[in-house]
Amino acid sequence: MANVWSGVTIDCLDPERVARFWSVLLGREHGPSEQGWVYLGERGDPQPRLVFQPVSEPATGKVRIHLDVAVDDIEEAMATVVALGGRSTGERHDYDEGVVVVMADPEDHEFCLVRYY
Repeated sequence: MANVWSGVTIDCLDPERVARFWSVLLGREHGPSEQGWVYLGERGDPQPRLVFQPVSEPATGKVRIHLDVAVDDIEEAMATVVALGGRSTGERHDYDEGVVVVMADPEDHEFCLVRYY
């Protein structure tokens, strides 16, 4: 059997709240989930499943991995993130091939909005 990327698990104090944010932002529906956990998508979907795992303590440092979300309009996507309870970190990078803006979800998990040219 070949190795296959099946999902990403995100530790959360409030998995329901964080999953709602990502569900709306990415247009991903809830899938079958274990008690207290929230899954967006199902095993075998074309896109990797997002799993929101309950934890009892907040994150205490910068996570060394993050999601990149490709968008058509950076300003509109930033406004959507804020309206959903996320925030801008103020970090923006303009490159010849596109723009990258660092954002954070409601529990401060950082991710990038990316607009490729």
